[in-house]
Amino acid sequence: MADLKIFTGNANRPLAEGVCRYLGVTLGTAMVGTFKNGETRVKIEEHVRGADVFVIQPTSNPSDHHIIELLIMIDALKRASAARITAVIPYYAYAKQEKKASGREPISAKLMANLIVTAGANRVMTIDLHAPAIQGFFDIPVDHLTAIPILAGELDETDLNNIVVVSPDSGGVSRADEFRHRIGAGLAIIAKHRPEPDVAEVLEMVGDVEGKVAVIVDDMISTGGTLAEAAEVLLHRGASRVMAYAVHPVLADDAPALIRNSKLERVVVTNTILVPPHCRDPKIEIRDIAWLIGEAIRRTHEGSSISALFQATHLRQELLV
Repeated sequence: MADLKIFTGNANRPLAEGVCRYLGVTLGTAMVGTFKNGETRVKIEEHVRGADVFVIQPTSNPSDHHIIELLIMIDALKRASAARITAVIPYYAYAKQEKKASGREPISAKLMANLIVTAGANRVMTIDLHAPAIQGFFDIPVDHLTAIPILAGELDETDLNNIVVVSPDSGGVSRADEFRHRIGAGLAIIAKHRPEPDVAEVLEMVGDVEGKVAVIVDDMISTGGTLAEAAEVLLHRGASRVMAYAVHPVLADDAPALIRNSKLERVVVTNTILVPPHCRDPKIEIRDIAWLIGEAIRRTHEGSSISALFQATHLRQELLV
């Protein structure tokens, strides 16, 4: 079997280190920095010929820079004769631009896929794409993992009763429906309109939240505006408490302050994206999913099935027994 090697850029080194701890391997040595003119500089500093290599790099802010780091690392590994290169992208940037909403717009998510394949990736691993159809943009295998079972399992353990799961928009209904099936709760849907990018207006809500604990489930928190406004609507409709569970903490602009001043009781996210110190807040709780990525990498490397990563009810407990 080929040697397993794991490398990372600068987007989320702590996550890559956590994955390596789970697998019991050493993080690969690579210099990923910049030249004096600002261009990205990469040098793989260990032997990778014939190796099974995984590059862990979420394409979070600054997205363009982290994308370039990923592409150049893949190219360097390809030219160093790695046997297989898997791009592990916990957060996939430009996923909101997966279709043309009007004339003369790009499909940036497809362009991202083209760049990754052209750079030399043989496989892609990602978590909770904003638009699942993006998998079809690749002509190489894509492992689309989900952190929803992890988040749902945690809520189940809090022993809260009388819960209703809320999708903040029609596009997230399937995600919220999976979450609520796992905890045996009801479902409500908020309909919203986007007059412009990153601006949402709540129009109406379907479902009963009177006297219930409302749990908003989403794939990402960008500006926080949708969550804050949804919390107001839910409390106005009679919800007793409102909390939110989301996978990717994008936290753009003043999102942490907006969340802090909102009616949300708590916001639970994962560490697919590195949350900088200035964005930390007692209301925002971060859950580690390094083990999920590590388990997926182990199974991919060994050629075994990763279907259990989608099917387990209490994911980590079932996998580690």
